[in-house]
Amino acid sequence: MGMKTFPGGVHPEDFKFFSRLQKIQTLPLPKRVVILLSQHIGGLSKPIVKVGDTVRTGEKISEASSFVSIPMHASISGTVTAIANFSHPTGTMVQGIEIVSDGEDKWVDLVSETDYDWLTIEEMKERIREAGVCGMGGAGFPTVVKLSPPPDKPIDTVIVNGVECEPYLTTDCRMMVERPGDIITGLKIVMKILGAKQGIIGIESNKPQSIKILREMTKKEPNIRVDALKLKYPQGAEKQLIYATTKRKVPNKGGLPSSVGVVVDNVGTIINIYEAVYLKKPLVERVVTVTGRIVRQPSNIVTRIGTPFTDLIDYCKGTSDEIAKVISGGPMMGYTLSHLDAVVTKTVSGILLFDNEEAHTEPETSCIRCARCVDACPQNLVPSLIASYVQQKDFTNAEKVGLLDCMRCGCCTFVCPAHTKFTQWVDIGKLAIQNEKNKSKQF
Repeated sequence: MGMKTFPGGVHPEDFKFFSRLQKIQTLPLPKRVVILLSQHIGGLSKPIVKVGDTVRTGEKISEASSFVSIPMHASISGTVTAIANFSHPTGTMVQGIEIVSDGEDKWVDLVSETDYDWLTIEEMKERIREAGVCGMGGAGFPTVVKLSPPPDKPIDTVIVNGVECEPYLTTDCRMMVERPGDIITGLKIVMKILGAKQGIIGIESNKPQSIKILREMTKKEPNIRVDALKLKYPQGAEKQLIYATTKRKVPNKGGLPSSVGVVVDNVGTIINIYEAVYLKKPLVERVVTVTGRIVRQPSNIVTRIGTPFTDLIDYCKGTSDEIAKVISGGPMMGYTLSHLDAVVTKTVSGILLFDNEEAHTEPETSCIRCARCVDACPQNLVPSLIASYVQQKDFTNAEKVGLLDCMRCGCCTFVCPAHTKFTQWVDIGKLAIQNEKNKSKQF
């Protein structure tokens, strides 16, 4: 009763029981990694190594190509064996740098600060930029860009997103239980950089242990509070989380959290901010949940960036039945893959392996005009109308009725009795509009 939330949304079963209690384990050093040059929103990073070069763990191997871009780092020590196109967890092919391990894991020199107060704000931001930190709970927005709002948009509130509302995923839950001190320190760093007076940690109610631990640790922090949020999807989406915790409304049509004085960072991002500022540690590893009913040992695993999906599945002892569906990420917003050739990127939070029953592969049928998609949409859109326009290749009208405002949360797809793949149609529409814009720039 009285827990904070937002209008709209759905209540899917969370299926977190498979891995919720599994402590974070560390995957053995991979024999080979592929560091993809597109792991974030913005421009591809540019290679600064060549085939045959030897590299150390944490060494920069690509440079950011623009302000909205990030550098990449070697996640193992070894030899660069290829710079070519490789399979991306979104199902596309992207340029990447392949490194074969020397088995020694020789690191670049790091630092160990007992106090970051001596660093200037610009020095802290530079460490975050050079570490290649990006959002680790969604699209991978370069973190230093978030920490550099326009002068006319002062930030007074920083929200740590500990909601993890996607079913099956438990990486953030485990980090809040096992690394609460690092989360609080990371939040304080972000608050200092932005000059924010208030910090909020938002956690959904199905993580009572996380709420209890972080509330206990913030008792003596007058400017930080922990909000327990109602169990509802997509509670962790930026606009919905901001409304739930502050009642501020971020406008549609391209509105950003900074327009209402807020910055939101995921739990994993906050931890990597802490490591970048305190240790000058590049982002070369992340926690990944490998789960599903047929996974023999569902686990939360610290994994080097660029590790093949197959390494993680083998670590979990494989599956007890034939795999019918592989999802990179969560079942609502993740990407269905036709193979296991992908590698872990900074934004891969989970690898889900489903049998036929879990896969839900029902074919689309005709819309019955029930309006369930409208009731469920947290953005107040009409998904059936958007999908209809896209199906007719009428992208102009699709854009007029809110195609670009859709955050592809999947609520509409979840509730649709006709099994319409709304998020797929939205992706097709957005890609078509982007392609048209790219063509117009060429003339």
